[in-house]
Amino acid sequence: MNLTPIEDLITEDFGKVGTAERDAFEMECDAFIIGEQLKEERRRAGLTQEELAEKIGTKKSFISRVEKGKADIQLSTLVKVFRGLGRRVSIRVL
Repeated sequence: MNLTPIEDLITEDFGKVGTAERDAFEMECDAFIIGEQLKEERRRAGLTQEELAEKIGTKKSFISRVEKGKADIQLSTLVKVFRGLGRRVSIRVL
């Protein structure tokens, strides 16, 4: 099998690391991952988007945007959201 490494495919589509287009792609990926983690934890807690929003004092539409990776969320807000689910946020720099 002659397979192309995923990094090569990403570089081909979005440019080299450090370019504006690649940086935007990686930010979108990170937002998607955070949104998926939030959705999983919310469901595990047995809460709807609306219930979580009420619990932390925000709107359902905000929770929905975060889960879809479409909200630019501040760290303090991210911590608040996950605390509302009884979870903690841990950040690693790689």
